[in-house]
Amino acid sequence: MKRIFLLLSAATLIISCSKIDQGIPDSDEMRFAPQHFSNSQSSANGPSTKATATAFEAGDKIGLFATKYNGENAVPLEISGNYANNSAVTFNGTKWTAQPAVFWADGKFDIYAYYPFIPFSKLLSVDEQSFSVALDQSTAETADALSGYEASDLLWAKNTSVTKMDVVPLIFRHTMSRLVVNLVKGEGYTGDIPADAIVRVHNTVPHSYVDLASGIVTKNPYESPKSITAKKLSTGVYAAIIVPQRITTRLPFVEILTSGVSYLIESTFIFKPATQHTINIILSNNPEQVKIIIGGELEGGWN
Repeated sequence: MKRIFLLLSAATLIISCSKIDQGIPDSDEMRFAPQHFSNSQSSANGPSTKATATAFEAGDKIGLFATKYNGENAVPLEISGNYANNSAVTFNGTKWTAQPAVFWADGKFDIYAYYPFIPFSKLLSVDEQSFSVALDQSTAETADALSGYEASDLLWAKNTSVTKMDVVPLIFRHTMSRLVVNLVKGEGYTGDIPADAIVRVHNTVPHSYVDLASGIVTKNPYESPKSITAKKLSTGVYAAIIVPQRITTRLPFVEILTSGVSYLIESTFIFKPATQHTINIILSNNPEQVKIIIGGELEGGWN
């Protein structure tokens, strides 16, 4: 009997090792692989581009919902009563772990996810969830908070009709608009591009409502326009995340502050969702002769 027991144990060990080597999960827990659309060919747990233009970092957290089909019929996303309700999926630098965990069952699922994570205490709706971009996007990341720029860049993903698999891919896309401002030396401009410049985007509404089922962002029509301080990417290059909206009346638009001098440009503008807009500000020694050149658009998002 002892010999038979040892043989059975060895056989069990071989089967167990084979299961691990083939990448078959040891449980029915769902595993997720958040990626950015521009990096969707990366490995399941590999790096993914996000608002910082870098990979997801240890400690990053997404919110995740799952709805289970009723037979062949999809079930709409609700604020509660879903198969998974705003599960916090956290990256530890190697893999993503959901808390509470989500487990497979027979049938199909729709998976919805967003970044950055919104705690339950502030998540009041799935079709009109309040979300604001930061007014100061130049602030740096701290141990307790994202940078103003990254906290503003709302990402969204959806995977439909999912059945049991090893890893569920989640391809994130941007929902907001991004404005890149390039400071360019104009003819007759003396000196270098100022390294200490502060760039502000005026007359945009920072508050929006997000439909987490579709990823559509809508400007709050009752919110007053405000000014946003852009993030410095490099000398002469700045970026700001803006709620999609239209500035139909010529108003103060972009302001550059440097060495006590203010360069203020007026313009109309259309901020499109999931689109990067680029403008060039042609500097002059005379602040009244500064020009704006509307550059191209990068639809579908940015890296």
